[in-house]
Amino acid sequence: MVEQNVLPWSLEGVDLGNEVLEIGPGFGAVTDQLMHRVPRLTCVEIHGGMAENLRRRTAGQNVTVLCEDATRTSLASDSFDSAVCFTMLHHVPSPALQDRLVGEAFRLLRPGGFFAGTDSLQSRAMRWLHIFDTLVPVDPATFAGRLAAAGFEDARVDTDGHAFRFRARKPLIRQ
Repeated sequence: MVEQNVLPWSLEGVDLGNEVLEIGPGFGAVTDQLMHRVPRLTCVEIHGGMAENLRRRTAGQNVTVLCEDATRTSLASDSFDSAVCFTMLHHVPSPALQDRLVGEAFRLLRPGGFFAGTDSLQSRAMRWLHIFDTLVPVDPATFAGRLAAAGFEDARVDTDGHAFRFRARKPLIRQ
């Protein structure tokens, strides 16, 4: 499903480049596909056990796994050609922290770099699946504005009935 549906839909028209940041890979379902599509992939996962399992599983590959908070990483500014996150924004515990994560993605991207991904739309099933888990749904109707507020341009958000995809670009530096 990730290879045939999620990635093609969410990354349509997005140039990932050589240095890619995956925010919140969890157990790595998307990581498994991305690492075969890009030269270098850096994953930032806040949960120690998940980060360690992913690190072990991808050892010797083109993947670096960091156990860090994606709202404030130790990574250098302007380090990545693209940043992606898939079905994880709703796990960030508040809209303010979600915005901080978007701002951190902006900081980490090189000028012209894309920030892209997906998240689930709010539904009864989604609420049921997250009864004992963090659930702070992202409103796709306002997310393009939140991306623009962080500094992104050309923000686009599309829905398909179950999820939304987004993409935005860090502006090029004008000389």
